[in-house]
Amino acid sequence: MLLATVLALSAAVLHAGWNFVAKRASGDRYIVLWAQFFAGGLISLPLMVGNHLLFGMAWQGYLWAMASGCVHLPYTWLLAKAYTHGDFSVSYPVARGGGAALAAIGGVLFLGDHLSMAEVTGIAIVVVGLMLLAYGSTGPNLAMAMAVACTIGVYTVLDARGARVTESVAYIFATFVATAITNTTFGLATGRAPEMRAMLRINGRRAAVTGFASLVTYGLVLVAVQHAPVGYVTALRESSVVLAALAGWKLLGEGDHRRRLTAAVVVFTGLLVLVVGR
Repeated sequence: MLLATVLALSAAVLHAGWNFVAKRASGDRYIVLWAQFFAGGLISLPLMVGNHLLFGMAWQGYLWAMASGCVHLPYTWLLAKAYTHGDFSVSYPVARGGGAALAAIGGVLFLGDHLSMAEVTGIAIVVVGLMLLAYGSTGPNLAMAMAVACTIGVYTVLDARGARVTESVAYIFATFVATAITNTTFGLATGRAPEMRAMLRINGRRAAVTGFASLVTYGLVLVAVQHAPVGYVTALRESSVVLAALAGWKLLGEGDHRRRLTAAVVVFTGLLVLVVGR
């Protein structure tokens, strides 16, 4: 359990970082996010093939990975919209926290996970904190963040199932390859090819760095869910919402920082209850 805790918290720091880069970017944020996932897919492809040749992976794993990649398409598009129109200190926490709650429920319903009363209480406190963060945010901005949360809940459960069925590192890389394929196909189909080429030409190095960071982030989580319930891992990972609240205030100049920081403390409290209650 200690290993899962360390992995999930490390993932939180990296995840908040590459999302912050996407929020600060100018232009079409879908293209920015696509470049990150495209780079992650390119890095993952030889690693996936190498791991498959050395250790093998059941064919079912590739089906789960492709299902995850399909869900990552609306996730990417909705996340870009949320970051374009909403504050980072609201959009990120609502999306990630809502996704954690949905993943926990999905883990119990579809994966046979069991959560103790203390863990349920901790998750509930986290949700209260996220509701406080969302207070006062209405309309399409909040709706986009909530829609992102739904996609996060779905792909987290899919990936947990895939990781447990295959028990192969190749699955981690397969999900990134699948995500790169679905998002690249969508980008080309919607006439974004010129923007995609320009992004790689001008910001290819940044895309490589953030793509690698996102790969490491999700890899840590997939390893963690093999050692702990999905709800436990995803809730710990959402400690990144505190970093998002601070970044939104200090680095982006977003308002209402007192309420948002208070909500972040509530989230931290819920995480503490979750960890201690395990």
